[in-house]
Amino acid sequence: MSLIVQKFGGTSVGDPERIRNVARRVVATKQAGHEVAVVVSAMSGETNQLVALAKELGGQTPSPREYDVLVSTGEQKTIALLVMAIHQLGHEARSFTGAQIGLRTDGDHTRARILSIDADRIRSAISAGEVPVIAGFQGTDDEGNITTLGRGGTDTSAVAIACALEADACEIYTDVDGVFTTDPNMVPAARKLDRISYEEMLEMASLGAKVLQIRSVKFAMADGIPIHVRSSFNEGEGTWVVREEDVMERLVVSGVTYNRSEAKVRVLGVKDNPGVAAALFGPLSRAGVVVDMIIQNMSQDGTTDMTFTVPREDYERAMELMKDHAASVGAERVEGDQEIAKVSVVGLGMKDHAGVAAQMFEVLAAEGINIQLITTSEIKISVVIEEKYTELAVRTLHAAFVEAGAAEPVAEV
Repeated sequence: MSLIVQKFGGTSVGDPERIRNVARRVVATKQAGHEVAVVVSAMSGETNQLVALAKELGGQTPSPREYDVLVSTGEQKTIALLVMAIHQLGHEARSFTGAQIGLRTDGDHTRARILSIDADRIRSAISAGEVPVIAGFQGTDDEGNITTLGRGGTDTSAVAIACALEADACEIYTDVDGVFTTDPNMVPAARKLDRISYEEMLEMASLGAKVLQIRSVKFAMADGIPIHVRSSFNEGEGTWVVREEDVMERLVVSGVTYNRSEAKVRVLGVKDNPGVAAALFGPLSRAGVVVDMIIQNMSQDGTTDMTFTVPREDYERAMELMKDHAASVGAERVEGDQEIAKVSVVGLGMKDHAGVAAQMFEVLAAEGINIQLITTSEIKISVVIEEKYTELAVRTLHAAFVEAGAAEPVAEV
């Protein structure tokens, strides 16, 4: 008998009939001989309505503590409704909030991080023949305050619970059939991957792929819990996210991703002295602004230019901070650009397959797409381009690396 944690997102529980469908799927898994724990999101649209109410009554920056108290109620609504639907099918189930399963977080409201989970209550429910239905996205800090985990928090809750239970797998049910080589809404020729490594999934999630939250992949990778990304609306096999050694074929390029939610900041004429980078990026860190790509030009005349990217929602704040601190490092001026996009290719095969970067740059050059910034890792290459060329870049790179056969297996693992 295997233990499976199943997570259902907002679209999967978006209305009463979809909740009934989830209940039927949960019961079918149990009847197949598995032990099951379920983690759910708020019904689609529910969190947005709660956020709108918070801003209407609390202004644009409502109290983070009260914001978490409010938005956490969306998941509590879902767990009660799903348990009722499972009862109607003649099976036992019990709802649990994050606090009730001892999901403890730090005190960083609206983006808390999980510290520990007391899985005893979940195990007790399973041992009693019940299906535990758990509210995702939420926990409590050491002072008993309700906290929420931020965007994609239910994925993180589900995988963390699977790790705490030492489950055999965590199934992430969503409105897509699995992990695709790129966005199928942009590229009809995109294909579903049967398996992908944790490392590749981490890169794809960090680079714009929205199918899984980064922290959830990190949890699974640390404990070796297989993740099965699959559709709530059909019975087909999805995509397994597993250890690299469990990937049967290593692809040169497994995916092409894009991210339109970043902005670029450039500090020009900075004195090339020790401590300058710390003086510039320290204020950003203290303000909670996450910096992604950083490029520093070679010093020619005792000065250098420093370019970096930040989330677009933090652009105005980053520009203000840089202008405030530019004079202290002798910078000439600060420039910014919000109309950029990051496009990336990801694949395990890059470890032992030369020429991917050159081919990527040639493909973009042939389409007249100028590259502004470049970063690489062992299994990814990312470039920043003008936002208006995003779709063209993704389509041509996918055609070159996936459709043309450059992503065929190059080595057995």
